[in-house]
Order: sequence, then C-alpha cells, then structure tokens
Amino acid sequence: MAASPKEQVQAKAFSKPRHRTESLRRQDSGGSTGPLRARTVLLWKAPILSDATVEELKRTPLYGVHLQHRGKMVPFAGYEMPVQFEGVKPEHLWTRSEAGLFDVSHMGPCFLFLKEGLGEPGGHAKIAAAIERLVPSNIAILKPGQGRLSVLLNDEGGILDDLIITRMPGIEGMLYIVVNGAVKAQDWALMEDKLSDVAMLQKADDRMLVALQGPKAEAVLVQHFPEAADLTFMRCAYLEMGDEKIMLSRSGYTGEDGYELLLPNTAFGTDMVNALLADERVKPIGLGARDSLRLEAGLCLFGHDMDASRDPIEADLGWVIQKSRRERADFPGATRILKAFTDGPAEKRVGIQPLERAPAREGTEIHVDGERVGVITSGGFGPSVDRPIAMGYVRVDLTEPGTKVDLMVRGKARAAEVCALPFVQPNYKR
Repeated sequence: MAASPKEQVQAKAFSKPRHRTESLRRQDSGGSTGPLRARTVLLWKAPILSDATVEELKRTPLYGVHLQHRGKMVPFAGYEMPVQFEGVKPEHLWTRSEAGLFDVSHMGPCFLFLKEGLGEPGGHAKIAAAIERLVPSNIAILKPGQGRLSVLLNDEGGILDDLIITRMPGIEGMLYIVVNGAVKAQDWALMEDKLSDVAMLQKADDRMLVALQGPKAEAVLVQHFPEAADLTFMRCAYLEMGDEKIMLSRSGYTGEDGYELLLPNTAFGTDMVNALLADERVKPIGLGARDSLRLEAGLCLFGHDMDASRDPIEADLGWVIQKSRRERADFPGATRILKAFTDGPAEKRVGIQPLERAPAREGTEIHVDGERVGVITSGGFGPSVDRPIAMGYVRVDLTEPGTKVDLMVRGKARAAEVCALPFVQPNYKR
C-alpha cells in the first residue's frame, strides 16, 4: 500500500529471546487447548481511541525515532510523518542498492475473522466468501500465509481502495488485511457494515508497521528473524517471540525485494526498529522517496491513480480479477467491469515519458493536436532512471507505447510519449 509526500543516534542493542514458540498457539483464556473462539483469539487488544479532534495530527509509535534521526515532519493522512531524512534522491537510491526502513504505521492493518467456526475445518472458505462480497479477487484459493493485492469496490464497480488480503497462517477463518491509511476508517466501516453477519474486525493500527525494502533487506532481517529467508513474495508468517507477536510479510510498495513487519507497540518493537537502523546497510527513509520508488515501479496510489470514479480495467488492474470471479460475476459492479473487459474502457492508465527535463505533475493535461485526451495522475523525477516520469489516463486508442502526446506544463505544450510500465523492473523474490 503507498504513500505520497508534498536519524544516527546510538541505537540500543537488540537481543533475541532464546526460545521461539510454535506459530499461533491454540490456547483459550483458561489455558487449555481446543477450538479457537472469536472472543478469545484476539492477537492484540483493541486500540484505545484517541481523544484528539479531527484537526489534531496523530503520531505513530515511531515519532520519537524520526526526531532522533532528524526527520523532516509533515502532515500526511492525519499523522505527522517524515517526508525525508537525508533527502529524497539519496534515500531513493539507497533503497535501490541497500535497505531502507519506512514507517508505515499510519496504514490500516487489521484482522477479519469468523464469529462462529474460527479455527475449525472449512473456516477459510467461509471468511473468504465474506470478503469476496466486497472485492473481485479469488480469496478462497489462497494458501495459508499467501497474500493477494485486491481492490474494494462500490456498487458501481468504482475503486474505494486497494488492499492486501492475506490468509492467516496456522488458523482457519482469519484474514490479515492492510488498507490505506487515508481511508482506513471508511474501509473498516464498510467491512463492519457489510460483513457483520458472519465476521468481526480487529483493528491493529495501534501497532508499529514498518517496511524494510531493498536488495539487502533479507540479509539484514534474517539476523533477527531466520524465517524471513523462507518467505517468497506475498507470503506471510505469524511469529511469537516470548510474549510478543509479529506479522512478517515479504511484500512492500517500492518494486524492491523486502518485508513489512507488524510489531507490538512496546519496548520490544522500538528496540527492533533501533536494531535495524543500527545496521550500516539500513537507513530511515521518508515519504518522498517512498513515492518516487512506487512511481518508478508503476504502482498506483489511491486517491490519485485510482478512485471511486475508476474501475479496475481503466486502472490497468484487471489482473486482480481472476477468471473464476469473472465467470461467477458475483462482485460489486460486475456488469460495468465485465463490459469493460469485453469492450475495453474509454480511458486507461499508462506510463508517460516526458521527453524534456521538465516534470509533469498530477493534474497536468495530456493533449494530442490541441485536444485534451487525458490527464497525469502521478508525476515527478525518477532518480533511478535519471529523468522525469509520470503515469496517467489517456483515451484507449492512444495507449500504444510510443504514441506521441503533449503535456501542458504551465500553459506550454511539452513533448512526451506513452510508454510501458514499470519504469524500473521489480526485484521481488518469487
């Protein structure tokens, strides 16, 4: 899930516990083993609601760490977040060559689980059927610990958010879901409203959610979590270390190999983050580089490259809808979306390569022969490719790579052409 913009103190050493317990103990409040029940399986206590008004900015559990590392803090998605530490370009390039640590605690991690039948055979099929009421992807076929990118849809097939849905390893009937921070309240409200007959939602955004991204991420992380080496892209492990509980996912939103860790908001979590930052291969990275990294990787940003006015076919996300779901046509907005599959959309998201050095920002009109044919939805400078890059929507007859277009930058037409995405090939571990 992505963010958009607009530390080295002496770190405390972190030592791992001597004993690692088996994944997800099946134990109720009385200490006996047996079928898991919704009222006793909560992995973490529910977050305490803040008394802050809507005008006040929240702070993630790592706010103090950001200040120690001299992060430049800005308002983002209702939080004070670091936009940069050393600078966007050096942070971007460091992540491409080493390992960058991102605070993404403003996002919306949560657990969706069955009210009845949790931990029992057939539980996954039931919880998958529930979430499939809201998304067009086949969640039922996920293997334990496997995740999938999907989209929440409104009744008309418009995109309400993109999210990662993971089948919880070790327990039937539970999903680990991460939604975007800016719209997590509305996403959670939708799930609670539409799925309350069979499922319960446990929010986990009071935890630390960090992303370690880059080609050296595995080498760094295996020193603390040996299980990291065994995961492939979009696979997840649930770990218990003493009394601490961790979700470890091999995923991210930079195009690089890497991981996301949901850590407890305790000294354990802070010590782990400080231990990672103490590694010479790791630097803290802000929202600015996170945005340029995901743009180079051709990854959408909700609210910019997709929103409720766009369906998955227009957004070039038709691949999130597996053939079995298309055949069943049982997802919100199926009529509109399947028609777009068959007939093609009126507009489609593409890569745009400016042919001059001036970057094209969001909202820049795309013209052909003086006629408006589309709009830039994300644009900026790509440090890895050393040139301006952009994404946007154009009329469907203009989507062929190499098509010449004009970008209206400050009232002047600037030459550009449609290009294939991504600008930088991903380095995921398959």
